[in-house]
Amino acid sequence: MTAIQVDGLRKSYGDFEAVREISFSVARGEIFALLGRNGAGKTTTVEILAGFQRPDGGTVRVLGLDPVKDRAKVRKSTGIMLQEAGFFPDLTVARTVDSWRELVPAARPRAEALELVGLTGKAGTKVRQLSGGEKRRLDLALATLGRPDLLFLDEPTTGMDPEARRATWDVVTDLAAHGTTVLLTTHYLEEAQRLASRMAIMDKGTIVASGGMAETLAAETGRVAFELPAGVEVGDLPVEVTAVEGATVICRVADPDVAAQTLLGWAGERGLRLRGLEVRTATLEDLFLDLASREKA
Repeated sequence: MTAIQVDGLRKSYGDFEAVREISFSVARGEIFALLGRNGAGKTTTVEILAGFQRPDGGTVRVLGLDPVKDRAKVRKSTGIMLQEAGFFPDLTVARTVDSWRELVPAARPRAEALELVGLTGKAGTKVRQLSGGEKRRLDLALATLGRPDLLFLDEPTTGMDPEARRATWDVVTDLAAHGTTVLLTTHYLEEAQRLASRMAIMDKGTIVASGGMAETLAAETGRVAFELPAGVEVGDLPVEVTAVEGATVICRVADPDVAAQTLLGWAGERGLRLRGLEVRTATLEDLFLDLASREKA
């Protein structure tokens, strides 16, 4: 039941190693996030999986097929939304969808495709008159025309306003609920946390962290922050302090709820008030910052 299997994948451009022996798998029907900074190797990996580039080494299987040798078969069962789309600017949205429908067997009706991404009211609008976010939604409509078994989404919500972004999240979630496997790359960490059940983080062509989203974040430290009460020294606090920024004390702890309860009990016994108390479990942003600090060290 594996939709994507990658083992020891390598890809170089001259002396530059874009992807360096990465391995991961994506189960059928799941949403998998491939994360990392610009230049980490995410887009190259997606292009190899989609059959647009030939790997230099390793093995790749998409829906049990070689995406290069079996590209025609793979394309029939996959949809892809790349960062850059090749639209004809003077075609209307409706005509653009109709043109793509001629190339896709058993494609969704135009009305259904536009309704899926909230562009029904833009059917008669020329593509060049669309906003950046609307063009991304048109991209998504075209990527899902063939009701793909596997959908590649490369930065799908770039340029969208918050309302359109959340509507797109609902579309992706619904597609997965009906059996579509989704491989997602995104710079929006909230998006990855909202959508994906598992993830891998790439840096300089390698995977530096991977696993279930919940399990990976559970292994990270949370954060408790508050203003240091007047007359209190950092050494007087009942928890270990990670940093002090101005008057704000920051504690990175495995269980932020327990740490907060300890602090509140300690403060209550002394008649103190912890102003600006903030309690937060670990997020992907914390994980990125942690990985960055390890790299500098």
